[in-house]
Amino acid sequence: MNSTAAREDVLSGVMDRWKSAVDAHDPERVASCFTEDAVFQGLHPYSLGRQGVAEYYESQPLGMRAGYQVLETRQLAEDVLLGYLGVDFSFTDRPAIRVNLGVVLRRVDGQWRIAHYQVSKLN
Repeated sequence: MNSTAAREDVLSGVMDRWKSAVDAHDPERVASCFTEDAVFQGLHPYSLGRQGVAEYYESQPLGMRAGYQVLETRQLAEDVLLGYLGVDFSFTDRPAIRVNLGVVLRRVDGQWRIAHYQVSKLN
């Protein structure tokens, strides 16, 4: 994957699936975007694996939506991609939260999934 456009297409494909599941408040579908052994760090203590991802998103309020912008991508290896994004989480009853999100995607059995997810909240 030599071009920036190709890397962004892969990252956007994964993040579009993630966003669709977040917007639908479907924690199991969100978790399916991650590898079985994913390291997940949202705004609460970190977890490992899909179960922790599902529990995190189950705890989020109904009506929460995610919007993202790809800021950077890097190819780390043939089947490993780094992404850096700006994400806005909006809510029905309070102001939006803006975060930076770093992800590492890994291709497993031909499917790109999130292996590492790290949020940092902006002030």
